[in-house]
Amino acid sequence: MKVNPLIRFGNVPVQTGTVASCFGYLSSPNEKVRALEKDGQLIRLKRGLYVVNSELSGKPVNACLCANHIYGPSYVSLQWALRWYGLIPEQVHTMTSVTTKRSRAFENSLGRFTYEQVEKDYFAIGINNVSEDGITFLMASREKALCDMLLHDSYLPSQSIKGLLRYLEEDIRFDMDQLGTFDVSIIEACARQGRKENIMNNLIKIIRP
Repeated sequence: MKVNPLIRFGNVPVQTGTVASCFGYLSSPNEKVRALEKDGQLIRLKRGLYVVNSELSGKPVNACLCANHIYGPSYVSLQWALRWYGLIPEQVHTMTSVTTKRSRAFENSLGRFTYEQVEKDYFAIGINNVSEDGITFLMASREKALCDMLLHDSYLPSQSIKGLLRYLEEDIRFDMDQLGTFDVSIIEACARQGRKENIMNNLIKIIRP
């Protein structure tokens, strides 16, 4: 029995050309790629980028890994990362990431993927390599995810410590017990590079009264 060549890709997103190279013996490999997508063997993430269906690959499709590949350089952050770390209780239905490129949004059968732009020096702070289901992807540390949230949430009520506490406790229902375990040095680095230095410094004052 002939083995399906798509299995070799596992759950790692692949470009159209990479998939097409498996069918170089055909007169139109790209037509074959489109047929595989129509058949459901390939899931289209964006134009020219696919991931193999988990039923075929035997490996779960990881949305975080897909997010890293859809638009990069990027790392998963904001609400999605805060929920992943168990810091906020609400379910998050949009995969949120940070990038050095302009802000973008993509939609596919996996869901909605959004990307918020930051400066390169700020981008490099507090990124972790996270392993899940045998694959590794880039995600913000707990501290960086919260800083990214503060940086991009337009609903942040005020620049006072009292306002920040209200935002954390009531608006996003942040797990305040975990805040005391945060690495303040990451927040300090974000404060030096980010656009909301006063708010970042207020966060430090809440952690380290």
